[in-house]
Amino acid sequence: MSLIKGKLIAIGGNEDKGTEPEPNFQQKNNLNFFELQILSRIVQECRHQKDAHIEVITSASSIPHEVGDNYQYAFGKIGCTNIQLMHIRDRSDAQKQEYIERIKRCDGVMITGGNQLRLSTIFGGTQLLSVLHERLQHDEFVVAGTSAGAMAMSNTMIYQGSSAGALIKGEVKITTGLAFIKDVIIDSHFDKRGRFGRLAQAVASNPSCIGIGLGEDTGVLIRDNNHLEAIGSGLVIVVDGHDIRHSNIADLAEGSPISIENLIVHVMTKGNSYQIKERRFLVEENLNS
Repeated sequence: MSLIKGKLIAIGGNEDKGTEPEPNFQQKNNLNFFELQILSRIVQECRHQKDAHIEVITSASSIPHEVGDNYQYAFGKIGCTNIQLMHIRDRSDAQKQEYIERIKRCDGVMITGGNQLRLSTIFGGTQLLSVLHERLQHDEFVVAGTSAGAMAMSNTMIYQGSSAGALIKGEVKITTGLAFIKDVIIDSHFDKRGRFGRLAQAVASNPSCIGIGLGEDTGVLIRDNNHLEAIGSGLVIVVDGHDIRHSNIADLAEGSPISIENLIVHVMTKGNSYQIKERRFLVEENLNS
């Protein structure tokens, strides 16, 4: 796991506008939570803070202009006004030199919610994605993402799976994400949508990965591709499958229920941290030890 100079901020969402609806869950279209805590932390972590140039990438959203306007308004309320919008809708847009040059100049990006499969199919293998990787590796650069934008950050990405059938083999679909960080799987809207089962199946299928379940109005700040700090008002669930002793997932037929032994779960709140490589939970008073 190579160290990086930049930072990732993965956010669990809060039914933000543009996020794909899911059966049995009401779409609330609320962005207020960003204005107080999460967006402020993104700005704080940028090199120039309130003078930071942040590009909002709306590609995951089905209503990109509305989402982009909301973020410009929300960032503006906390005093950060150099917010530009990238309405990249397809792979042709992603190859435009204008966007690539803007990524090279900005202090950070914010990837909005929506459909994470849009992100992987639009940006996978493009020069724009390569530039994002290079800037994360070598610069004081911030990549933030909410909901789909958070889930797409990892190399292994959940793109489909109902909460009700999540512990049935075949219900959870996984593909390759944007790979800003490896050896993790990120899920969003975790508590409100009851997504423990699907993260458990994803980790059981990929036990080298740490599962990170992000509650709404909650996120993690990731440094060095290793150190996770819980931020926001809710819960972060960490699912560790390294010490699984039994899992029947490889031998089951599609549609059969899964059993897993010794799946380790941690519950983090603001002030707690977790080290991925060491698989170590840190409470607040031990953060500087």
